[in-house]
Amino acid sequence: MNKFIVIKNAAANNLKHISVKIPKYKIIAVTGVSGSGKSSFVFDTIANESQRLLNETYSSYIQNLLPKYKKTLADSISNLPISLVINQKRLQGNSRSTVGTVTGIYSDLRLLYSRIAKPFIGYSMKYSFNNPQGMCKNCQGLGVVKSIDTKSLIDFNKSLNESAINFPTFQNGGWRLTRYTESGFFDNDKKISDYTREELDLLLYSQEIKPENPTKNWHKTAKYLGVIPRIMNGFVNVENTKYKKDLARVLTTTVCPKCHGTRLNDEVLSAKIQYKSIADCADMMVNDLYNFLDGIDDESVAIIIYELKTKLRNLSLVGLDYLKLNQPTSTLSGGESQRIKMVKYLNSALSDVLYIFDEPSVGLHPQDIKGITNIFKEIKNKGNTVLFVDHDPDMIKVCDEVINFGEGAGIHGGKVTFQGSFEDLLRSNTVTAKAFLKKHIMPSEKKQFSRYYKLEKVSKHNLKNISVKIPENAITVVTGVAGSGKSTLIREVFANRYPQSTILDQSMPQTSSRSNIATYLKIYDEIKKVFSKTNKVEASLFSATGKGACPVCKGKGVIKLDLAYLGDSEEVCEKCQGKRFNDEALSYLYRGKNISEIFDLTVEEAKDVFFDNNLIRHKLESVDKANLSYTKLGQTLDSYSGGELQRLKVAQMLINHKSEIIILDEPTSGLHESDIDNLLMLIHELVRERNTVIMIEHNLSVISQADWIIDLGPNGGSRGGNLLFQGYPIDFIECVNSFTANHLRRFLGIDK
Repeated sequence: MNKFIVIKNAAANNLKHISVKIPKYKIIAVTGVSGSGKSSFVFDTIANESQRLLNETYSSYIQNLLPKYKKTLADSISNLPISLVINQKRLQGNSRSTVGTVTGIYSDLRLLYSRIAKPFIGYSMKYSFNNPQGMCKNCQGLGVVKSIDTKSLIDFNKSLNESAINFPTFQNGGWRLTRYTESGFFDNDKKISDYTREELDLLLYSQEIKPENPTKNWHKTAKYLGVIPRIMNGFVNVENTKYKKDLARVLTTTVCPKCHGTRLNDEVLSAKIQYKSIADCADMMVNDLYNFLDGIDDESVAIIIYELKTKLRNLSLVGLDYLKLNQPTSTLSGGESQRIKMVKYLNSALSDVLYIFDEPSVGLHPQDIKGITNIFKEIKNKGNTVLFVDHDPDMIKVCDEVINFGEGAGIHGGKVTFQGSFEDLLRSNTVTAKAFLKKHIMPSEKKQFSRYYKLEKVSKHNLKNISVKIPENAITVVTGVAGSGKSTLIREVFANRYPQSTILDQSMPQTSSRSNIATYLKIYDEIKKVFSKTNKVEASLFSATGKGACPVCKGKGVIKLDLAYLGDSEEVCEKCQGKRFNDEALSYLYRGKNISEIFDLTVEEAKDVFFDNNLIRHKLESVDKANLSYTKLGQTLDSYSGGELQRLKVAQMLINHKSEIIILDEPTSGLHESDIDNLLMLIHELVRERNTVIMIEHNLSVISQADWIIDLGPNGGSRGGNLLFQGYPIDFIECVNSFTANHLRRFLGIDK
């Protein structure tokens, strides 16, 4: 059996025809600065080719239904296993998705109850709150009931014509408003506060009726329905509504009074094992549920219990023993989501699989990293290969081999500059080694603050009546293990209390094959104006989606060939050679360059071309400050690495720093350790501009440089939500009951 995956002359994106041998059945970390070629190597080369080759084993018809993968830019890739890619995205789920359903544990629990619970009420599906036979009819298996607060929905001092109904499309000019103003039931200029009880009930609560005397604008077949049932039917009792913010304003949510939040009906709740219903089990923490199952001695269900205990043990292995099966997935932190996704693969019987992880440390506290490394070791021990991209030294040090890319980003990267053990990496002359070996010193200065933003006695989710203060015009870092309550405190409670806050989180900018730096920073229109003024022609001529588009490829630069069941094939447009513009647009120049050549400039080069245009130069300088001067104006955003996109968002924030409070949710996501200093420089610049910066962060380099620290914990979930510390960093390292402080002392080389 071949023990290596062999890649020859890989050239995707900025890769410079590299050849690499990757050992199989090992844990391999791929490192290097953001934009150095890691993702191009791991995802655009290895993962892409594995998925493409797997898809080719299906019929042409099936292939056309599957995601399309281009042929990898490499001479050859051999001994490639089937790959599974685990990305950074949080667990998605609707209101019916819980820890139990997403891990499969609740399904096993249902099977157990259908076998031995007394009295016998039916088979496994009957124990599901998503099944009509098992769900509580009052809340439809959701565990909560939602109602509309009429005071938030209706402005009683206004009439219908004055937009008394405060909800989109019910206001003046909205088509739904006509369902009331044209019904003939109301005086449309009468204030709602002057309505009789009967009129108010008709407006708000009426079931479907046919108006007797509607206006001529009323649709003949239309039925009248009260505002509240119309909103409930059209927006509340459906998934993925586009009016979430408006609904949050008008809805109140309470625990279902019938099932008390269990989601199940009385018959299901009556079936018990050792005096416990299935809802009782779902409400236990993982460790408590494990102990309960351990006490069941019944050979007929021994296999089911073994499966359940294995899955519960795996959750404990990654530090999630405090979770409950009934916890909605929407309440999980990024770090909790990350680990739950990974745990699923521990239960797989597959072997000789290549597991590819994209920055598995994202959202994780240093205390949580051990759980991930435990997963990697277990997956490897089952005869699989683990390949992951990451920047965290605690993640990388557990691998069997490191492949480092660099040394720069973009055109300055794309080479393998080191391959070997972690110990040998530290002895190498790489940017990664220098960043890992850098000595960090915590400032001893205690800045004096005159004013604070305050939150008093906060209790939400797992937060336990805590009060915090955040100094103005300073850098505050909020720390704590995943699930300790950081996001609830800052993104929910603080941001609601201080609506002048701007939140910058890990979500990436909208990317497409047409979006680039020029469109993202909104300088494309200015570039078109410059060309228009210089050449005395209309600006639309320099738009690749307008009059300037190549007539053959319509401004896309490529031609898609529809090969029916063989799928689509893509080739560079022969007419414009990928330049996207027509001949006339390309004939006009600005300082010796046509519009296509402008988009081929790096940010650094473009600054020199537009040196006298303040708008363009100012925005390009912000990109330069974000360490992205090597990127080209026309490079599409869908080809950027995660770290590059993260820095691009910071660059945009520097341009638009009009908010007095800026909340950064894990801004180091996707950033190499060597980029952290640059990020901190940008953040200090924001503070100099009189902004207050609040960071939710796990990175110890950032934590050590804060002006003020708020630490929550000590653990996640129900074992978190306590305020462990708030104050100056130099005092924080004395905190003995904080995991963060423990790791910070280790990071700074301080013995306690």
